Amino acid sequence: MNTPLALNISNLTFSYPDTPTVLQQINLQLNAGGRVGLIGPNGAGKTTLFMTICGVLKPSAGQVELFGQPVVASKFHPEVGLVFQYPSDQLFSPSVRDDIAFGPLNLGLSSDEVDMRVMQVLSDTGLTKLADRPPHHLSGGQKRMVAIAGVQAMHPKLIIYDEPSANLDIRSRRRLINFMKDSQETVLVSSHDLELIIEVCEQVILLDGGTIITQGETKTIMSNSDLMVRHSLETPHSLR
Repeated sequence: MNTPLALNISNLTFSYPDTPTVLQQINLQLNAGGRVGLIGPNGAGKTTLFMTICGVLKPSAGQVELFGQPVVASKFHPEVGLVFQYPSDQLFSPSVRDDIAFGPLNLGLSSDEVDMRVMQVLSDTGLTKLADRPPHHLSGGQKRMVAIAGVQAMHPKLIIYDEPSANLDIRSRRRLINFMKDSQETVLVSSHDLELIIEVCEQVILLDGGTIITQGETKTIMSNSDLMVRHSLETPHSLR
């Protein structure tokens, strides 16, 4: 039996009004349940690709499908959740509990269902004791987990992580890695923390200049030092 597709991107092109083509003829398929890393130098187009997948940006050409349904720009797509690179951009409520509840409430769920989801993700992310704290009083690692919890409470089938380990200490980074490895959702993660990609992702995509250079098994691609150097990346220490 064929594994269903979580994500199907066909001939995707995107340009900003004052910028040359940022994404060029992107073709990509992501199987449901997979964990895939997206690597590449700064300016490669990774965040722009994420925004087109979520429907925040409208492609200049091509199409994005999530679980067999076309993504329409500016329309809410509950199948996908995006964890921002900077968690403070995602947190705005007076308490952790309120922040996590915001998404489910806007799905029109009953108060009982919202409460159940909030309690579950508080437990899953180890945030139960912080439920009544203001998010802006938390550490960077705690804020990151609150942002993840807010996305998880929406029950998306695909979660996209944009630089999830940025500015985390060792303990918070390890907790994040373990959490992502145990995730039941389809995961797409972009990070310059290549050791995290090795631990979490079975497959990796190399993006540069708005074009997919190659994709395949994570360790095979990252072990190719010539390939990595050509695209302003280094082979991770664990693979040298």
